[in-house]
Amino acid sequence: MSDAEIPQIDYASGTGIPIRGNDIDTDQIIPARFMKVVTFDGLGEFAFFDQRFEDDDTPKEHPFNEEKFQNASVLVVNANFGCGSSREHAPQALMRWGIDAIIGESFAEIFAGNCLALGIPTVTADSETVEAIQDFVDEHPDAEIEVDVEAETVTYGDTTVEATVDDAQRKALVDGEWDTTALMRSNQNAVRELAASLPYVDLDA
Repeated sequence: MSDAEIPQIDYASGTGIPIRGNDIDTDQIIPARFMKVVTFDGLGEFAFFDQRFEDDDTPKEHPFNEEKFQNASVLVVNANFGCGSSREHAPQALMRWGIDAIIGESFAEIFAGNCLALGIPTVTADSETVEAIQDFVDEHPDAEIEVDVEAETVTYGDTTVEATVDDAQRKALVDGEWDTTALMRSNQNAVRELAASLPYVDLDA
């Protein structure tokens, strides 16, 4: 197999969508009943489902239901986003809804790691900065939000603010080393050679 091409992700941009509130957990992002799937395909339509719909499927007021945010790709959240269960379905659902990057005050560590595995940067800033971005997005839903992963900045309108990307995450994204499965595939010959040299590994078993 030829070497896998893992894209470098040093930049993301798109219109924004604000989700306000602290401690939004993974059960809110994707309710457990939608996790009974063989693949992650189609999970996007169920993102924030219980926050978006009543029991009879009547729509509630929620940014993911608003027409002006339907093509947004930069999610702007508050503190401790993605807490609770470590379910990888949460970032999978957001990615399939169309999210390419997330700006927030803070993220649950496992959630951020699951986002990294999908090539989704989780960028942090202080609460005042995040709230200003959310307000801007509310008022200018068609405006581009630019996330510079390498430079650790976020630009919206005429404003550029400093942000933070975890050092290991930034290196993995910028160097194109975030997809560990693809890395293993691209190095499978070296893996097999090493395994063959180990006396306790039987490749023919």
